[in-house]
Amino acid sequence: MSPSAGGLVVFLLSVQVIQSQDGWRVNYHQTDICAAKGSTVEIYTQRSGIRPSDIMERFWFTKEKDGEPVDLRTDSEYSGRVRYTCSGMRCYLHVTDVRESGSAEYKLTFMTNVPGEKYTGSPGVTLSVTDSGFQVQVRRSDSTWLELTCHSSCVLSDHPGYAWYKNGENIKNGSSLSVSSGSTDRYSCNLRGYSGQRSPAVYGPQRPSVSVSPSAEMLEGDSVTLTCSADANPAANYTWYKQDRTSDRRLLSEEPQLVFSSIQSSDSGRYFCTAENQLGRKTSEFILIRVKYGPQRPSVSVCPSAEMLEGDSVTLTCSADANPAASYTWYKEHEDSPRASGQIFTITDFTAEHSGNYYCEAQNEMGRSNSTLLLITESGVDRTTMIIHITRWPLLVVMMILLLLFCLWTRKKKAVSSTTEPHESREAVEMDLHPEYENLSDMAAQREDPEEQV
Repeated sequence: MSPSAGGLVVFLLSVQVIQSQDGWRVNYHQTDICAAKGSTVEIYTQRSGIRPSDIMERFWFTKEKDGEPVDLRTDSEYSGRVRYTCSGMRCYLHVTDVRESGSAEYKLTFMTNVPGEKYTGSPGVTLSVTDSGFQVQVRRSDSTWLELTCHSSCVLSDHPGYAWYKNGENIKNGSSLSVSSGSTDRYSCNLRGYSGQRSPAVYGPQRPSVSVSPSAEMLEGDSVTLTCSADANPAANYTWYKQDRTSDRRLLSEEPQLVFSSIQSSDSGRYFCTAENQLGRKTSEFILIRVKYGPQRPSVSVCPSAEMLEGDSVTLTCSADANPAASYTWYKEHEDSPRASGQIFTITDFTAEHSGNYYCEAQNEMGRSNSTLLLITESGVDRTTMIIHITRWPLLVVMMILLLLFCLWTRKKKAVSSTTEPHESREAVEMDLHPEYENLSDMAAQREDPEEQV
């Protein structure tokens, strides 16, 4: 018999012999059978020892009422889905669109022409109906290929083979199917020629989504849970990472949930998760976690230095790590009223009155914190005196240079005088010894021409 339009037809033929004292009997081939939800089941028995003329009525039943069997045709759970036929020594039961509630023991009973005499083929046939008749199993064959096989939770004999579907379209028939690893397509199977429900489709994870509980805005010390989920079959395995500033990712957990029992400011940052099964792997988008916390102790810087000259301009800067960002107020020690507000405090004309200890206070909705004291003092020399001192230095240097040059010139002059005086004395002596020369030049000329002297 071929499959009906309603789905797969399961034939149940008896082999077991049930015989009464009168020789009546029913042959059962199987006492336990399995069928997929939505299929059509056909059960038949073969009787012997019972003459058709002795049978007044026959019907199938699964339950009794007041000790009497209830005809399936009158049972509301089977209304419109059962049909009886008998041919010769065989009787058939047809059940279409079987349901999980149809899992029961089915028996055939006979009413004879002898008043009060009846016969029931017992035990009957136990039918088990499964909602997931077919399943796709995934096995990795190598690094790039996967092997899909179709399995049934029911032991079905003499089936015509399996049919394979890709995204709902029939692509081939066969016992298995090879697909590439990381495929985003959906694959399912069922028995070839079976128009009933197919197996659940298998597919790799879709892009995971991330949820935060109680919310993405949290306070330091709160309990926070991040949950990663992705549509996948088989079910995905999850891994949590935190993205560091160096672009390195740090493994945190291999569970669907990442739990912070008491979240801290250091936990702020970017997180993401991955979902992976045998068919593929997907990564979620980043989620930014911002933990609210009060200001840490502020740090203070001063420019140009902590010791000022009168008339200088000095700038104080306050900064503190906080979320949300802090506001700043400046105070001078032992004063109740603030000197300024804002991150930067500038004193444009520093005087002795400004000397003292200063500090800043950082505040946000989570709390406040004060910096350490910063001592700013005025030096003992004011700017006017310093300018005078500076302007006197060049004059003193010039005077010292001039004095040094004068000394050098005087010394040189004396040296020249000491070298010329001996020559003049000899020439004068020679003039005294030779009075005939009127001057030194004549005497020198006579020395140059000795012949003229002869």
